[in-house]
Amino acid sequence: MEIYAMMTICNRKNMQDFVDFYNENNVSTGNISFGVGTASSDVLNYLGLEEDEKSVFTAFVTSATWHKIKSGLITDMRIDVPGTGIVFLMPISSVGGKKTLGFLLDGQEYERGDESKLKDTKHELIVAIANYGYNTMVMRAAESAGAVGGTVLHGKGVGLKGAQQFLGVSLVSEKEVVLIVAKTEKKNAIMQAIMENAGTDSKAGAIVFSLPVTATAGLRHVEDEIAKVSDQSIDVK
Repeated sequence: MEIYAMMTICNRKNMQDFVDFYNENNVSTGNISFGVGTASSDVLNYLGLEEDEKSVFTAFVTSATWHKIKSGLITDMRIDVPGTGIVFLMPISSVGGKKTLGFLLDGQEYERGDESKLKDTKHELIVAIANYGYNTMVMRAAESAGAVGGTVLHGKGVGLKGAQQFLGVSLVSEKEVVLIVAKTEKKNAIMQAIMENAGTDSKAGAIVFSLPVTATAGLRHVEDEIAKVSDQSIDVK
């Protein structure tokens, strides 16, 4: 059974309705980020979205859970009505530890299988969700294992009342979402470094998972420049 990151994008005023709907369907843990619609008018019209303030809710579902809530998104949330929002899935290739897996799925039935992989995937998107103010701790841990940089988003966690005792962090507090694109062969080392140095037992309280990246642009140039610097350092010595 596969695990997916389920992303819901809608107007901020409608986000609580989606969160309530997901809670009723056993999807009670996630992260809300805020943004503004920036697509072209043609794309916005096609998706039924206006260029205004948006909320992005990221939660985690098994394939079985998705099948259960998919019809409800149409009948209860009227997701197919223009202007309501969009919901989509992205396969998760790995999760940073059993504790994180149990927290993300929060009671959803899951039978562990082999780590999912997409053929010829050369990069992975590593996602670390940490307490506000600790993105530097996360990035230092990631860089120690070969990460070359990341992007930080701000958001707010939503989840169960008892989650603070479970993870030792407050889910309703502000969160920072650190996005790191890394080569597939470096992914495990980077995730392990984050878990050990900025994980759930640290002040950062980070949980980490990864998503397969099927296409990239611009990464080769960055990696080539880093390789040149490394070669020059070796020559100097």
